[in-house]
Amino acid sequence: MSETTTNAGAPAAAYAERLWVPWWYWPVAFAGAGVCTAQVGFNRPFSWTLVGGAILFSLTVWILLTMSRTRLRVEVDGAGERWLHAGDAMLPASVVSRSLAVPKSAQRNALGRQLDPAAFLVTHGWVPDMVLLVLDDPDDPTPYWLVSTRRPDRLLEAFLGPDRASADAA
Repeated sequence: MSETTTNAGAPAAAYAERLWVPWWYWPVAFAGAGVCTAQVGFNRPFSWTLVGGAILFSLTVWILLTMSRTRLRVEVDGAGERWLHAGDAMLPASVVSRSLAVPKSAQRNALGRQLDPAAFLVTHGWVPDMVLLVLDDPDDPTPYWLVSTRRPDRLLEAFLGPDRASADAA
């Protein structure tokens, strides 16, 4: 979801996305919690089933919500600098020298043998696409960022601007 409104004194959000788990994780997880609840209550008083079910289903919801807590945001501060917020980390657009949308077909290579151990990762297996942001910052030993996103082109355009995002893609 793209946002352009701002509160007084707050940076303007040019892009926002939350990386929710896929919808089908929920019924699968609840089915697993149901099976575990049945095991807890097997050959025991019904109170075991109620208490065990309450605990297991609460734990299931907590785990799925925790897995879905990653938020991506691009904000523009008062000086016009664009900042990418990926979870708790922040990156200014001024230190990005190159960028690339990484499709699902190249995800295995990007996270496999070609991965630099010093790279900063915000990735999830259930999000098919990523963006690669190569850094040019002498004060930072991180060579690049790999960030999962469902809309890589929109993220790059909001973060780097339409001119830099299209130039890097060419």
